[in-house]
Amino acid sequence: MGFGGAEAAEAAHVRAFKLATTTETRNTCPYCSVACGIIMYSRGDVKAGETAELMHIEGDADHPTNRGTLCPKGAALKDFVHAPTRLTQPRLRRPGSDRFEEITWEEALDKIARALKDDRDANFIATNDDGTPVNRWTTTGFLAASATTNETAWLTYKTVRSMGIVGFDNQARV
Repeated sequence: MGFGGAEAAEAAHVRAFKLATTTETRNTCPYCSVACGIIMYSRGDVKAGETAELMHIEGDADHPTNRGTLCPKGAALKDFVHAPTRLTQPRLRRPGSDRFEEITWEEALDKIARALKDDRDANFIATNDDGTPVNRWTTTGFLAASATTNETAWLTYKTVRSMGIVGFDNQARV
């Protein structure tokens, strides 16, 4: 017992590590083009029908970009996820309305697909003035995310170019 602190020291380390029973998920911070690595800790087994609850977010020390550090925006990610004002459903303001209403994801994606198809049908340029095939769609642009893998970026590029979209940029460059 030497100095009389042995019992207190023994009791202090008994408490379980608060993240020991959580699921660890590695991801990329969504805020900017730096694409910092983050580790998210959640409780709840989604496969068992439970709702996963985000408990903690920290920088990924093994990530080559940020080596565990996060800027103030990245450090506040958990607050963003749990914010009561965060939108979790698509919303639409119909013509003449003064408010937004929630719509289903299916309706939102159908409306986006319809608008793209209508614009492409009306503005697609198949050939130039000399009759050379150009397959251009100049009235729609696409801004890709920078926090993706090389494979995702390649597929995005191929998809956008295959539709004929000329205006194509990436958040990392902007």
